[in-house]
Amino acid sequence: MVTYTDQVDGIAASQLVGFFEGWPEHPDQATHLRILKQSSHVVLAKDGDRIIGFITAVSDNVLCAYVPLLEVLPDYRRQGVGKELVRLMLLKLGDLYMIDVTCDSELRPFYLSMGMSAMTAMCKRNYQNQAGKLD
Repeated sequence: MVTYTDQVDGIAASQLVGFFEGWPEHPDQATHLRILKQSSHVVLAKDGDRIIGFITAVSDNVLCAYVPLLEVLPDYRRQGVGKELVRLMLLKLGDLYMIDVTCDSELRPFYLSMGMSAMTAMCKRNYQNQAGKLD
């Protein structure tokens, strides 16, 4: 049974296996745990003790938030886990004026189905740091 939590305490890096699929360079499990702990908001999907999905947000908690990461392990996709993660995060951020997501074009229909609007975005990527910035 899939459960959801916003508690990162007690999560071990060893529970964060299989994420960042398709990334040429990706954060290791310890860096992934740092990402979760240092995000303004996080929601985790769990199947027992196994972390099967997560969503993060960075926010000023006054006006705006940005959702940089949403991932669900392949075996759990198309079962509503991603939608529930987004729904729960939008509830957490609901009082803010702007909640922004930048996504690949093939993911636009998913976010549109969640009540978001398509907009134009700009970004800068430092690919040499794709695996995460060192402390």
